[in-house]
This record gives sequence, structure tokens and C-alpha cells, in this order.
Amino acid sequence: MDFEIENPDQMDVEELVAKPIHREPPTIHRLDEAVVNRIAAGEVIQRPVSAVKELLENSIDADSSSISVLVKDGGLKLIQVSDDGHGIRYEDLPILCERHTTSKLSKFEDLLSIKSMGFRGEALASMTYVGHVTVTTITKGQLHGYRATYKDGVMEHEPKACAAVKGTQIMIENLFYNMSARRKTLQNSADDYPKIVDLICRFAIHHISVNFSCRKHGAARADVHSVATSSRLDAIRSVYGVSVAQNLMEVEVSEDDPSSSIFEMDGFISNSNYIAKKITMVLFINDRLVECGALKRAIEIVYAATLPKASKPFIYMSIKLPPEHIDVNVHPTKREVSLLNQEVVVEKIQSAIESKLRNSNESRTFQEQRVDPSPSVSISMSKESSSHPSSSGSKSQKVPVQKMVRTDSQDPAGRLHAYLQVTPSSQLKGSSRLASIRSAIRQRRNPRETADLTSIQELIREIDSSCHSELLDIVRNCSYIGMADDVFALLQHNTHLYLANVVNLSKELMYQQVLRRFAHFSAIQLSDPAPLPELIMLALKEEELNTEGDENDDLKEKIAEMNTEMIKQKAEMLEEYFGIHIDQNGNLSRLPIVLDQYTPDMDRVPEFVLCLGNDVNWDDEKICFQTIAAAIGNFYAFHPPLLPNPSGDGMQFYQRVPSRTPEEGDASKSADDANKDEVEHELLLEAESAWAQREWSIQHVLFPSMRLFLKPPTSMATNGTFVKVASLEKLYKIFERC
Repeated sequence: MDFEIENPDQMDVEELVAKPIHREPPTIHRLDEAVVNRIAAGEVIQRPVSAVKELLENSIDADSSSISVLVKDGGLKLIQVSDDGHGIRYEDLPILCERHTTSKLSKFEDLLSIKSMGFRGEALASMTYVGHVTVTTITKGQLHGYRATYKDGVMEHEPKACAAVKGTQIMIENLFYNMSARRKTLQNSADDYPKIVDLICRFAIHHISVNFSCRKHGAARADVHSVATSSRLDAIRSVYGVSVAQNLMEVEVSEDDPSSSIFEMDGFISNSNYIAKKITMVLFINDRLVECGALKRAIEIVYAATLPKASKPFIYMSIKLPPEHIDVNVHPTKREVSLLNQEVVVEKIQSAIESKLRNSNESRTFQEQRVDPSPSVSISMSKESSSHPSSSGSKSQKVPVQKMVRTDSQDPAGRLHAYLQVTPSSQLKGSSRLASIRSAIRQRRNPRETADLTSIQELIREIDSSCHSELLDIVRNCSYIGMADDVFALLQHNTHLYLANVVNLSKELMYQQVLRRFAHFSAIQLSDPAPLPELIMLALKEEELNTEGDENDDLKEKIAEMNTEMIKQKAEMLEEYFGIHIDQNGNLSRLPIVLDQYTPDMDRVPEFVLCLGNDVNWDDEKICFQTIAAAIGNFYAFHPPLLPNPSGDGMQFYQRVPSRTPEEGDASKSADDANKDEVEHELLLEAESAWAQREWSIQHVLFPSMRLFLKPPTSMATNGTFVKVASLEKLYKIFERC
């Protein structure tokens, strides 16, 4: 609100009076149609690659077998897309670039069965509002073609007869000529042409019956040139190269359950040999190039357990669903779609990829040459192939799957001697061969590998040896139903129902992950470094050791001081091995990422720091690592939030308690009833958010991660972590009898 001060020179500061200026509300008016269209055009055509995508889809809808793209200055000066499709009828040219003119549908219900790429009739119109568009086309049977120019959705003059080749050529010049801010931004960007090339590459490996080419204006050679082929893998090899194609595996999954989901998926995924710094995911749903964040995250979780650190996969995937199960009209640029039963589809695909990767370990093996003992042992590594005969003339024996070299950088436990294919020789010492192989593989996987410490190997061997096979099957193949209470989740495995303690499960999962990620942690950066003494004092006060006032505070300060000094002395080791950074002043500034896409409850940081000081045995290496991992596991576990659950009896915690004197007696009872509805709304909202976030994380982060990583120990079979509560078969028989 604006204020006006009258005669400020004649008044003292205390006498100044602010008077509000009353203004009339602004008038609402209808925008000019040209303004509306230009605003809409800026949303549909966001940058040059958006225009290219729309034109490519139009060409594919026109049954083209060859599409060529010509680009000048990243698409700002010129975009030209030519195809050999069925062309555009002469009678349709006058309304071609008007908004909402299309040949793809005639009524809204047609969207339920739409199969074409375009349907809105907005793309060409939008281009005419932000650029100069020229269309040249010829249809089958015509002796000559026609050329027309368009501006602001209107054809500027009658189509002119011209020489033309089969199909349509659409040329956009001076894109964003009337949007100076966007044009200047794009002129300073050097990635528009690479984006166009990447887009055409994606179309080329899906539409393998179409020839694609793309080149810069004035260049003699095309940057993309793909020819029609019958093999998807050949198309990938042609576009992305041999190094990508030779490291791909075919994957297929389908579901035909009307009550759950109906879909078919086929594609190619990279194996463990593929190494890249950036994920490449090409996803087509019903032949539409789209993005799906949920599916991408699910696949990245699976690959996190397979690829070397900092490597990303290559994914090509084509999903087919009934047209009525997909909503294509959810994004201005059609970049996203909405799927019926999306969560089920994503889970099925994730499981199929996980299974494929588990069974593909044999694609990465290491062989050793037979050499004389010498200080420098020659070791060669290559893919295992049955077509390569050994020196004795017989084929090399295939290494069993369980003996293959592990490629999971997050599980660098070593034990590589158990995986090697040994050539019998009385002249070679096993120890020298093992040392050389370990060195070669360590350089290939990670030059900073430090998880070969004997203590870490022993701890992970203990996890492997104590794994309960039946519980492992339950964890890997269970279905999450929901939370039964604050601690127990309800699971179904086959026909049995179980209650599972999510706190115990998550604590064990985090403990195992800490050991597997040993010395390979990413970091959570705290916005403000937290002083260790203050954190420890907070934890001690929460514990309420005793109630002796000042003496108790003195004791707490001594404990905090001693623990702080101890942790500061071990700061270098904590940072190198566990990703916990503590500066010279005793401030905690970084914490490790134990599980991707999960951040622990920061309210438990004081308790965690106190555990580091009190519970860790710093004298014995193995016990030290074990207790630190246990402390981190307890910190990262899915504990119930500190605020009581508002959905149960905890609701009374959020009700305001009215203050009253003893003299008021029974007269205040009616007031009590009136105050029952008064609650601390801000605190209640915070609690509801915390509990809802926890349940979401349990379902979408904890259980998917457990299926991949957790090896439940035998103790969980007897300590109440898993409780079998029902058998659906028995219940069904009881119901039948009733």
C-alpha cells in the first residue's frame, strides 16, 4: 500500500501521519488476438530445436521415407526441413498455418485413439508468429508444386506454381525476429545446433524405416546421416557408433493384465562395459519422443549398483500402450505424457532391467596370460569368448556367473582372487598373479580404490555369510502394501502377509551401504557449518542424564569438550573413508550420501555426533569401521519423526491447552469443550508433512533400494524384524468354509 506524507518540512518526525492513497482497481480488458497468438507461440516454440521437432513429427505423419534438415546459425537464421511424404493439398494451403487447423482429428474424443504425432494444429501457426515461414509442396499426380509464404498465421499471397520434388519443404527464417530478448539469449548460446543433432539422432534410431540427415548451411558433409535398415541395433551403430552398439543388450517386457496394466516394451540397455559421464535415455511411448522422470530415476537406481563410479548408462526404450491408456495432451510441447497405472509400468520395467543386468555379468571378464615368473608380470584383459581357443587348442572354460568380476563401484569389497580364471602352472605363484590382476582392475575401475582394506573385506564377508536366503527372497520379491503403524510396514510375498520393521531394515541397509561405498561417498553440504560442542550439548540435554543443575551442565560441557577433541583428531580419516568433513575449528560441514535420492532427518545430527564420540572404538581398525558404519546407519535409518503422528493419538499433542485458575472449577468444563477444536496449525502442518514424506520415502526409496542392495542377516528371522501375520490361502479356505 502506498502512503502520502503531507507537509513533511513543517512537521516533526513523531507527528508524521501516513495516509493511504486510494486507487481504483485496474481495468480488465481483452487482449488483441495478435498478442495472444504471439504469447502462445513463445510457449510452443521455445527454441530452434522445438521447431525442428514439430516439423520432423509432421514429416513422419506424412509417411515420409526420407527427411533432411538444414540449419544456419543454430536455427535462428534458417531451419529447412524437407521430406518425401504425401505433401499438402493445394486447397489446404490457405488455412495451413492458422491456429487449430489439423487433419489429425475432428472432435475431442479422437484424442482417446490418436496415433499421429501432431494433433493440436498449433505448431506451424506458432512458427509464423515468431518467424518467416515458406512452404513448398507437391502431391502425387501433380505436374508442379506450389510455394506459399506465411506471417502471423495468414498466407501472405496466393500460392505460386513452382518446380518441386515429391513431398514438402518447410523453411523458417529469422526465428524470434520479433522477440529480441529471447533472440539475444539464444545468440549467446552455442548448444542449439548440438541439441538439434541430438534430437535427429533419437528419431533416427527409432524410425529405422526413414532416412535422416542433418547438416549446417554451407557444410559439404552431414553431421547426421542414417539410412533405412531393418535392424534397430544397426541404426544405433550407424548413429551413435560401434563403441555404443557393441555394449548393448536387448531387453523386453510385456504385461497383459487389464486389472493392472497393459503394455509392451522393447529396447536396448548398456552393459557393464559401457562407460559414459552422462546418461543417454531415448524413450518413445506410442512412437512419441517423450521424457519420463519417474522411469529415468528408477533405471538410474538399478544402474547405480552396476556401473563404475561416475558412469552413466545408454538406454533406448520403446513402450506401446493402448491409445486410451495414455493422455498426450498434458504438455505445451508434447514433451511429456500421462500414463494409466504409471507406477506399475515403471516397476515392471525396472524389475526387467535389474534381472537383465544381474544375468549379464559374463559380458565383462578378465583373462590372464601364461608367462614365466618375473618382476613384471604381463597381464592382458579381454572379453571372454568361446571362439578364442586356448594355447592347448581347446576352448577356454566358461567362467560361472557367480565367479565373474564384480563391476559395482559402490561395492568395492575386493576378494578378486575368487573370480579369476586360473591356468594351472607349477611355475607361477598365486600371490604374484593376484597382485597384478588386482592392480590392473583397480586402475580400470577407480585409481583411488581403497576398499581393499582387510577389515572392510572381512566385514562384507560377514554380511554375505550371514545372509538369510528365505528373507532375501522375501525382500527381493515382496510387494509393499502400506504402513501398518509408525514402525511396521505390511508386505505381501507370494500368498503370505508380513509385518516388517522399517527402522531395523533401514538401519541394516544403511550399515551395509556404508561398507560398500567405503571411501566413495558423495556429500551433503550443510548450509551453515554446525559446531560439534553445541551439537553434543544438544544431544546430552535430550538424554537428560540427571537433574543436578549446574553440576550436570559442567559434566555435559566436559563430555562435549572431550568428544569434540577426539572427533577432531580423527577428522582426516572420517573425511577420507566416510565423507564426513570437520574443519580445524570443530565445525561439521559435510555429511555422506549413503542412499541416492534420500536425505536423513537433520534433527538427529546431534545424536549422530554424540554416537561418534561415545560409541566408536577407535583403537581396533575393524571394530572402528564397524561402529562408525553402525552410527551412520542409525542416523540414516527411517526413524519416526520426532513430532508425534497427528493421524493417531498424537493429535492431542497439537491441541492448545487453555490456562485457568483453580477457583474456576467446573465452570471451565464448557470452555474445555470449546477449545478441543483449537490446534497449533503451523506445528500440525509441519508434522503432517514430515510423516507423509517419510511414508513416501519408505515406499519409493527404501523398498526399491532394499530389493537391490539389502542382504538380511539371519538375526532378522528371530528378532521380530519380520513377522508373518497371515496366509491368504488359509484365509481363503476359512472363508470358503464359512
